[in-house]
Amino acid sequence: MKVNQYLLFFLFSIVNCFLTTISNAQTISGGAYHSLSVCSDSSAMSWGKNFYGQLGNGTNTNSNIPVQVSSLTNIIAIAGGSGHSLALKNDGKVWAWGYNFHGELGNGTNINSNVPVQVSSLSGIIAIASGTYHSLALKNDGTIWTWGWNNFGQLGNGSFTSSNVPVLVSSLSGITSIEGG
Repeated sequence: MKVNQYLLFFLFSIVNCFLTTISNAQTISGGAYHSLSVCSDSSAMSWGKNFYGQLGNGTNTNSNIPVQVSSLTNIIAIAGGSGHSLALKNDGKVWAWGYNFHGELGNGTNINSNVPVQVSSLSGIIAIASGTYHSLALKNDGTIWTWGWNNFGQLGNGSFTSSNVPVLVSSLSGITSIEGG
């Protein structure tokens, strides 16, 4: 009986810790086998699979409880993709981490990163989204910028060539929201 009481206390402590950690979550996003949240203090937390560093905490160790995303503050939006993650800061700049084989991080390389790296040449961004091996950003002028895998034309720039830097989606303007698939 005493063992059951200790087990119950232990389980309650874990659940309480988890709930306390994410109780300040303002926004939640799900990726492939990982999740992210923006907290009321504008920091980000993540949990789940971390094989490619998609939790952004400087490790490649899976976590079944939320962990702090390294070195990011003033976050207003997050997006989870297939092995990679994105964050939008209040200054209109985008940061990415995790899987980068197809250029999903948009930093001009194809090297995975387990800490956030800034997406190249983007500013004035008001929304972000992530898809399967590609990423999207909506600029304050109503244009959409994409990067990553493009085997099916998902970057929308008239080619089937993947890009590790943001490219402009062709023939669209006045866009007010985006979503990745």
